[in-house]
Amino acid sequence: MAIQSFLVPLGTPAPAFSLPDLNGTTVTLASVEEHPLLLVVFLSNHCPYVRRIESALGALTSRYAARGVATLGIASNDADAYPDDSPPHLAEQAKRAGFTFPYLYDESQDVARAYRAACTPDFFLFAPDRTLTYRGEFDGARPSNTVPATGSTLREALDLALTGHPVPEPHTPSLGCGIKWRPEG
Repeated sequence: MAIQSFLVPLGTPAPAFSLPDLNGTTVTLASVEEHPLLLVVFLSNHCPYVRRIESALGALTSRYAARGVATLGIASNDADAYPDDSPPHLAEQAKRAGFTFPYLYDESQDVARAYRAACTPDFFLFAPDRTLTYRGEFDGARPSNTVPATGSTLREALDLALTGHPVPEPHTPSLGCGIKWRPEG
């Protein structure tokens, strides 16, 4: 069942984190502070909503990296229950999709909770002061339609934010697979 992302209030500060990438290198919020914009994307390998856009996401984020946008992918699904979302399979996805950004593994799911991530994919764009300036969809592409995956909605938000302009609301929530939370222990 598809779930919409929460529309976290604009202006919300980016929560700090410290997570390993797929090679075991620790990445923190502070490690990307020199970049004018930060795009945080909650992803998974098994979700058809992510798979539908993953190659377009890889291409778009590579283009915007050249313009100073830092992108961080975060996988927070319970990999015990969903083994396709374990780090070795995430590495396969990164290669397949052309992800050049750090892909982080949130095993505790604390970062997903801090960001109020609800689904995969879930997009959070932060301004230079690391306050939320956009949250919403990549574009209108879904597994059930033939809309081209171009990232048009996110690209418009990135272009506005790069020129110091606010991204006018309303923002269309992202739609995807709900995050697979670990059972409460």
